[in-house]
Amino acid sequence: MQPIQTGTKGLDDLLGGGFPKGKCILVVGSPGAGKTILLMQFLKSGALVDERGLYVTMDETPEQVKNNLSSFGWNLDKLEEEGKLLFLDASMMRHSSLRRQSGLMLGGEEITSEPRMTVRFLIETLSRIIKEEDIQRIAIDPITSIMLRYDQPSRRRHAMLMFFESLTQSGCTSLVSTELRTSMLRRAFQLEEFLSQGVVLMHMFVHSGNVIRAIQVEKMRGTAHDAQLRPYQITSTGIEVYPKDRVF
Repeated sequence: MQPIQTGTKGLDDLLGGGFPKGKCILVVGSPGAGKTILLMQFLKSGALVDERGLYVTMDETPEQVKNNLSSFGWNLDKLEEEGKLLFLDASMMRHSSLRRQSGLMLGGEEITSEPRMTVRFLIETLSRIIKEEDIQRIAIDPITSIMLRYDQPSRRRHAMLMFFESLTQSGCTSLVSTELRTSMLRRAFQLEEFLSQGVVLMHMFVHSGNVIRAIQVEKMRGTAHDAQLRPYQITSTGIEVYPKDRVF
């Protein structure tokens, strides 16, 4: 299975060269763990080798995302101007009771939607953009906004299954972020983990009064990988993983 570089220093070493091409990978972490950073490093890495990337913002606007990442000096605006990085604003998905006429935003232009925003409409929009723009890498941040739209577990499972299947069938390599809802020791498996081909966990916990960050490749189908907890840091240039070090 062909690996593609993650864009995160040290993470490729845990994955035997990178993420498996064409697969859908779930990135699970608590707030502040660096999920958005890791997703954007993945797209930026692809953009630098002419693999067009699409970043789908589910909670914040594209401008907010870019402002939050501006301290790393990645010059995302330049990549966007060159057509190597595209942003799709799907932040209205978090409003489950949305009734008015609304639209997704791609590069500042509105994509007209049906009166009620649906997961099916988002899937159709993504499929069209992937085909028309020759997208090869996708980041969805976070999938939690879709989960919150459904009160009934059966409907939630159907929507998530439909969404993950569409990403896999697109042929793109996709990273999807979601919240780590409990501590590492009490963590229960989430629906998204069963639907994805790979799972990367970004842990944060306190040890001897210090905040420890650790990354773990919990699952990566078809690829030999290091499943041990490995420390990582958020530096001035992004996330760096230390693949030879132990957490404790």
